[in-house]
Amino acid sequence: MSVLVNEKEFFTATEIATDVGVVRQTLWRWRQSGKIPKGHRFRDRQILFTQEERELIRDYAHKLEPAEVDGRENV
Repeated sequence: MSVLVNEKEFFTATEIATDVGVVRQTLWRWRQSGKIPKGHRFRDRQILFTQEERELIRDYAHKLEPAEVDGRENV
């Protein structure tokens, strides 16, 4: 369930995790490592994300990278 703050829609971490198909712990790991946006703290507790951040997280969750084995490209 999205949250409306100052007439702007925000999405909870649970919504985002469900949307991209990962558990919340994975989302937190990605946040801590700087792979996805940090989001916005709401009422000193809940982390919320904008629609733009949601799209960035979705893009990151579904991107493909070349696989490497021992520093070499896996062919």
